[in-house]
Amino acid sequence: MIYILLNIVPILAATFASLAIGFVMTKVANGARHSVGFYIAAFVAEFWLCSILAGALILAPPQAGEWVMALGSAVVIWIGFVVPALVVSLGHRGESAGRIARDCGHWLVAMFLMALVLKTIGLVPPPGAPGMSG
Repeated sequence: MIYILLNIVPILAATFASLAIGFVMTKVANGARHSVGFYIAAFVAEFWLCSILAGALILAPPQAGEWVMALGSAVVIWIGFVVPALVVSLGHRGESAGRIARDCGHWLVAMFLMALVLKTIGLVPPPGAPGMSG
């Protein structure tokens, strides 16, 4: 997990960008206000998602092109982990299909934004890892 320390700036930038888009989308959708505890938990969760995505981007093979792999990695993580977790957890709470779709859409936008920020700032592979292209 040394790659997290080596890439703390892009990971934090992607975390704050994702938090900002979530804040804006929540305000626009329903004007919700949350506790400080919620924002701390959201920061930790989104930081972890950004860290996992950064690791995926570092290890992604460049054959399809940098941006295709960056956005593709975001989609794979979103559809492979985020969507199923949302469908199950929100479905258990009895949320409507529309609400589940909106939340899934929010996370697709967030994951694309994370990938965009991480790739734009750039990531450093850990020592001994396969190098990244530009």
